Amino acid sequence: MLKEFRDFAMKGNVLDLAVAVIIGAAFGAIVSSAVEDVIMPPIGLVVGGMDFSDLSLTIGSKPAVEAGMPPVPVTINYGVFANKLVNFLIIAFVLFLIVRSVTKLTKKRETAPAAPAEPPADVKLLTEIRDLLRQNR
Repeated sequence: MLKEFRDFAMKGNVLDLAVAVIIGAAFGAIVSSAVEDVIMPPIGLVVGGMDFSDLSLTIGSKPAVEAGMPPVPVTINYGVFANKLVNFLIIAFVLFLIVRSVTKLTKKRETAPAAPAEPPADVKLLTEIRDLLRQNR
């Protein structure tokens, strides 16, 4: 059973998937940083100096965990959601471009005309006989 598991884990598809997951996680971190640190600050500046990650709606409060502390507000953090939505849209768009490019490349390979196969020896012989008969007419 251990040998079968090792064979399964060492198959190309499993290794490719593992590499893709790791690269995807790293790419997600890069996009998150790009959105939070590069894209959203200028958008916030354009709309009046607003920081989207701080936008929230307080819907109530729950009692403090320790005595003497103020109650903890319960909020809907729609600004954080907006940042995550922009992250998703950027990642989805990049993946769309990658899949589209790969699809175009595979279509070009599939539509490339294949070289005609070499005819069998008997067909060659019959073709030669036909050509000789035409010449003798």
